[in-house]
Amino acid sequence: MIDRLEKEVDMLERHLQVLKMVIESEPIGIVKMSNETGYPHHKVRYSLRVLEEENLIEPSSQGAITTERTSEFVAELDDKINEINDKLEGMKIGETAEAE
Repeated sequence: MIDRLEKEVDMLERHLQVLKMVIESEPIGIVKMSNETGYPHHKVRYSLRVLEEENLIEPSSQGAITTERTSEFVAELDDKINEINDKLEGMKIGETAEAE
């Protein structure tokens, strides 16, 4: 059960790392991202596809570039991560049992 969540968090981390590279170095291609991150090409390609489906990046002839939606997403990201983190903290069983 927790393994699935951990895999999703790892994948989200990769997607966000790819997005950060696009923001910092646009336009940027798959080969450069793969070389800099150490992720295989197919994983970078998948992350780019997910980011494109979310309208956070778009392809160009020189590589991936950001969209109008990217800055809004980035501005809200920390708050969303904090909300999820708070929810996960509240789910802990061990600390609750120890407090009683």
